[in-house]
Amino acid sequence: MGILSWIILGLLAGILAKWLMPGRDGGGLIMTILLGIAGAFVGGWLGTRLGFGSVTGFNLGSLFTAVIGALVLLLLFRLLRK
Repeated sequence: MGILSWIILGLLAGILAKWLMPGRDGGGLIMTILLGIAGAFVGGWLGTRLGFGSVTGFNLGSLFTAVIGALVLLLLFRLLRK
């Protein structure tokens, strides 16, 4: 997948993760994009390890996996900031 696709997927995953888990995290749009991109990597890694799937392209399954990964990272980020 191209770098632009990763950024778009990361932006969508980060926005959806923040929408599903609202709160004051700081960082703004750049942090949301980075969280989503990292979430796509984490979600893809966890998905393949657990047998659920991976991030293989720009599709609904990849978006779902990236959002789950972004939620995990957002939860860890909040726990570390406390």
